[in-house]
Amino acid sequence: MTQQIYSGYGSLGKLSEILNDCSPNKILLVTGKRSYSSSGAEKLIGNLLSQYIYDRFSEFENNLKLDDLKHGIEIYLSGKFDFIIGIGGGSVIDMAKAISLLVNQENSPEEIIKGTVKISTRQVPTIIIPTTAGSGSESTKFSVVYIDKRKYSLAHDSLTPDYVILDPTFTLEVSPYITACTAFDVLSQGIESFWSTQSTDESRKLSKEAIELAFLNIIQVVNNPDKISREKMLLASNLAGQAINTAFTTAAHAVSYPFTSYFNIPHGHAVALTLPYFLEFNYNANEENLQDQRGVEFVKDRINELIELFGQNSIDGAFEYMKELIHNICLETNLTNLGIQEKDFDLIITNGFNPQRMKNNPVKITKKDIREILDKLI
Repeated sequence: MTQQIYSGYGSLGKLSEILNDCSPNKILLVTGKRSYSSSGAEKLIGNLLSQYIYDRFSEFENNLKLDDLKHGIEIYLSGKFDFIIGIGGGSVIDMAKAISLLVNQENSPEEIIKGTVKISTRQVPTIIIPTTAGSGSESTKFSVVYIDKRKYSLAHDSLTPDYVILDPTFTLEVSPYITACTAFDVLSQGIESFWSTQSTDESRKLSKEAIELAFLNIIQVVNNPDKISREKMLLASNLAGQAINTAFTTAAHAVSYPFTSYFNIPHGHAVALTLPYFLEFNYNANEENLQDQRGVEFVKDRINELIELFGQNSIDGAFEYMKELIHNICLETNLTNLGIQEKDFDLIITNGFNPQRMKNNPVKITKKDIREILDKLI
């Protein structure tokens, strides 16, 4: 089915209508350990679910790990559930989606996640309710899963949830730091999907809308949040998620994952470390380093569009603008201050050089290029 999205303050009211139409026998409610309460969801969702049989699953770590996912699958199967509601941030959403797809598969989760066997279509109806404005995972066909600290993308067209409720109410109490991390993830997804070799006219339209909304609201939503900026960032997050569903992410996302898995830097913060430098790299597209088959002029036109979106008239201005933006939302970019030393570079480069994401980047990036970026961040 085509995903149905309900948005705006009060859109949670659609949950009763959806459940009435679907008539689930037993619901698995996948939530964060603390965000379920702190976001206000526990009170509101609890009231709406009072007439249904449900159990809550929240005993798993951030940045979805294979063992936690297997535990979730076991709970679903042993509890004889037939419906999933996921309410939380990116890791919660990825968990809910991954369970919904994997409970009906014949092969092991690890084989499926690593892409060694085929996947059959998801059978479990799923509703997703984000409590952060960041990942956009509620509208993608991917779930991020870590196996032995290595990041994998579980991917299937049917992984995109059936229903999404974008009620900004649940984002109102998110801390400034997490707001900054998630908001920059929105911006990076918008930018990377815009310059991706896989982009289309339609996906770039979504990317551009996400970027414009993010730029207009990111400072406000981090430093002086109000109901309007919270709502706009949640919408931007969803648009960016729709864009990467087609265009995927690129080099900055690839390099971000070892920062998260080995040094516990939240994903959006990790992407912020390198994105300005990849903007510079991509501006310098030429016939020798080009990866986008649409040509150098096409790539330069896209980067110049981004520079204009930044309100700048040069690549140097765009680079400095992005660096200043990161500073203004208080994301640390000095690796030493984040507990990372030069001796860690090999670990980051080895685990951050994802060939597929690097192929999505319009300009060829080498391991030497990544090391030069890391040198600038010490």
